Amino acid sequence: MQELEDRIRRDGIVREGNVLKVDNFLNHQCDVALYDHMGAEWARLFAGRRIDKILTIEASGIGIACVAATHFGGVPVVFARKTESKNMDGDQYRTNITSYTKGREYQVIVAKRFLTPGEHVLIIDDFMAMGCAMNGLLEICEEAGVIVEGIGIAIEKGFQPGGSSLRERGYQVESLAVVKSMDAETGQIEFA
Repeated sequence: MQELEDRIRRDGIVREGNVLKVDNFLNHQCDVALYDHMGAEWARLFAGRRIDKILTIEASGIGIACVAATHFGGVPVVFARKTESKNMDGDQYRTNITSYTKGREYQVIVAKRFLTPGEHVLIIDDFMAMGCAMNGLLEICEEAGVIVEGIGIAIEKGFQPGGSSLRERGYQVESLAVVKSMDAETGQIEFA
């Protein structure tokens, strides 16, 4: 998606350790108009697929998923929580994921009542590098008995194995910007 690539080139900051900072428009301060265009693009890419719910993970995926949901007829958005809260009740799906940027492991939780066996789910998130978060969400989907119709990613680090691994397993992964390489020293970002 050219608009997203242009925005990354203009406002993205490359840091050491293959970190791409896009917090001024994607995952701290939110450009809702850009989110809307991204949602429209995913709706085009997943046209013809039945989508009953969108699944994401807190926190950065929530805004993107909610705006995208408007392009899928306003389907509900379910997000996996990274922390247990006192008002979570009932049975829950749980799995562990490792965050690439934070360098730590989280247990993620989804209340079982929000994923019904046989539902068709689209997973959406802001970033994919190693694919750990996606694999965790896919474990929850498998346990829940839902049908994963596809995976929508805003920015994929194509030089890391997450996306290719999921595609090899047969998932339709639609990343709106695939970073081929980036250089912290020069700030240069190349797209696939």
